[in-house]
Amino acid sequence: MDEMNELYYRLPYVKEFDAVVTGCAPGKNGFEVTLSQTAFYPEGGGQLADSGVIGDAAVSDTRRKDGAIVHYADKPLPVGSVQHGAIDWQKRFDHMQAHSGEHIVSGLVHRRWGYDNVGFHMAADKVTVDFNGPIGEEQLAELERDANAAIYANLPVRVAFPSPEELAALDYRSKKELSGAVRLVEFPGVDLCACCGTHVERSGEIGLIKFIAMARYKGGVRIEMLCGRLAMQDYARKNEQEREIGRIFSAKPYETVEAVRQHVAAAEAAEARASELARRYFELRTAQFPAGDGLLIDFEEGFKPAELRKFCDALVSGGKAKTAAVLSPAESNGRKGWNYVICAREPVLREAVKTLNKELGGRGGGDPTLVQGTFFAGRADIERALEAICR
Repeated sequence: MDEMNELYYRLPYVKEFDAVVTGCAPGKNGFEVTLSQTAFYPEGGGQLADSGVIGDAAVSDTRRKDGAIVHYADKPLPVGSVQHGAIDWQKRFDHMQAHSGEHIVSGLVHRRWGYDNVGFHMAADKVTVDFNGPIGEEQLAELERDANAAIYANLPVRVAFPSPEELAALDYRSKKELSGAVRLVEFPGVDLCACCGTHVERSGEIGLIKFIAMARYKGGVRIEMLCGRLAMQDYARKNEQEREIGRIFSAKPYETVEAVRQHVAAAEAAEARASELARRYFELRTAQFPAGDGLLIDFEEGFKPAELRKFCDALVSGGKAKTAAVLSPAESNGRKGWNYVICAREPVLREAVKTLNKELGGRGGGDPTLVQGTFFAGRADIERALEAICR
């Protein structure tokens, strides 16, 4: 380990360092800079790369390339010069909390059910972990409690490079067969895993593990989780939403769910009442039209598309017209127009609507006996086009 230039392994809490620039060349993602030593972690093992600054150059990404750690900088740095580097420590510590939290969860799952961690991805806003076996909702809640208990125990996090003989005698987690020097990360009594990432020194530094979602995935489950600061941020946002919902519905804390249920029930009842009133209106309005076998054009105020469809169908099925067009005012992106529904007894509308949309700046479509959409034209122009094309 002493022969390596990865400070993030030897000194995982180092935030700033000095190094000699050993290489700098233009590349696809800025200038590719190599250093005599570095605290920047290169993306790998499911953990995101570090970013920060080297001298006066901003580093947006760090990767391992051809055995070297490459820093992608926004400007060149003189080869041979000594530069001061500083990583984005908040971002790094978020990664350390998340990666350490994943170890605890994966270790507990493996010890309890024998499932393997078959996928791990750390995004900027959450961590996802895939396991190759089922976990129920009650088991998930128990797993979360036990994971946080391991955090409260403030376990030391141990890193070791055992000899091949020592390694052969150990029961440790690994996604693949390993050769050469193997780095093991241990949370005593919880997990022992081969890993190349960065971790906290004690489990208490993780702060909190919170599961936010679980779904079936490839015969097992995918768990989404948050750790540490990001978990607290998520709680703060959700707590603020809870307070706002309580304010809107005049509900006390922990009573908002029932308040929302009551509101939904009242809204559904109101919607059913409105639907019944609309049905009665359609009947009365339809009765006002004489029976006919031609084209009927009707403009209504405040009709929703679903109401346009019901009324238009009632006109045709009620024998008021061979073809009926019902329209209501609409607005889209500041443009005023008319929502329309056209119904016909015979399958003649598919080609007709193409012509109408072209002439009236409209959009929409449907099947041969019913089309719907929006016309962006004046009422008189719409009437003339309908008379010419749909009669």
